[in-house]
Amino acid sequence: MELCGATSFAWTTSISSSLKFSQSFSIYEADKRCRVLCLGNDAGSAQSLEGNQMTVSITGATGFIGRRLVQRLHADNHRVRVLTRSRSKAQLIFPVGDFPGIVIAEEPEWKESIQVSNAVVNLAGMPISTRWSSEIKKEIKHSRIRVTSKVVDLINDSQDEVRPSVLVSATAVGYYGTSQTQIFNEESPSGNDYLAEVCREWEATALRVDKNVRLALVRIGVVLGKDGGALAKMIPMFMMFAGGPLGSGRQWFSWIHLDDIVNLIYEALSNPCYKGVINGTAPNPVRMGEMCEQLGSIMGRPSWLPVPDIALKAVLGEGASVVLEGQKVLPARAKELGFPFRYHYVKDALRAILSQKVEA
Repeated sequence: MELCGATSFAWTTSISSSLKFSQSFSIYEADKRCRVLCLGNDAGSAQSLEGNQMTVSITGATGFIGRRLVQRLHADNHRVRVLTRSRSKAQLIFPVGDFPGIVIAEEPEWKESIQVSNAVVNLAGMPISTRWSSEIKKEIKHSRIRVTSKVVDLINDSQDEVRPSVLVSATAVGYYGTSQTQIFNEESPSGNDYLAEVCREWEATALRVDKNVRLALVRIGVVLGKDGGALAKMIPMFMMFAGGPLGSGRQWFSWIHLDDIVNLIYEALSNPCYKGVINGTAPNPVRMGEMCEQLGSIMGRPSWLPVPDIALKAVLGEGASVVLEGQKVLPARAKELGFPFRYHYVKDALRAILSQKVEA
């Protein structure tokens, strides 16, 4: 039941280059009204939605975030449908013995899966931490636009009675561009670099979804976990006493613990107040140098060997901008909505991660 329908966001009728919200109705006004309902009648409703069994179709389920989200939904007895291009790969990651009842659907079966689902989560996209050639840049964008467009078309083409009611679609903090001095929240304009362009088109594609489908666009920061993402590549370097900041170390590092981003997506599935853009970052971003110092301290290793810009550019080319530049992004919407972050500070997140065993 949509208790927050009266607070639906007024999107601009045409998508500008910055995808701004209509100035006549700020997202914070919407959040305040929505929050009153959520703290009143909606608090019980959100709990009851979580208590009910959902059927959730997920693209990108075999990725770093997707794997943990599937685990969480499955553990809570929700039905999960993995939308994949490779059944064999998905079966290796989600063996039937460990994940009984999970349906693995290749592209010809996506339509059927979506039409029996209450909600869809869209996480698919080619990794960006690689050397960028002109062809790779095209594929980084195309992989996101193609899957998002397919999902949106399948939702929109469904009859009302079988159309999912929620779409949670990933995007990224790259939307804001990069800066060492600016602070970004959900109302900040888009940047003017390549990744900002990718994110604008990615979000614009998701925004084509039927107006009766609640859409949450989660702009995800750098996700920290031991079995994937950036941290999994940094830990071995520190183990060999070869760890240190990338580039100057002054670039902002807007991070989030894997458990928190999974919990945020999970909450967006069940809580009708989660709609529009939501930054998927922790409340306290840090600079790269501090991140590396904290990591070295917890591991008992020095953070003494910085990787110079020129070395990263030699290996990654233009793709080095992903790690050499950053942005300070705050989760204003998640805080307004009362999302309970487990990890507010990177030191606590790193300590918890490094105490875990690496997953198979």
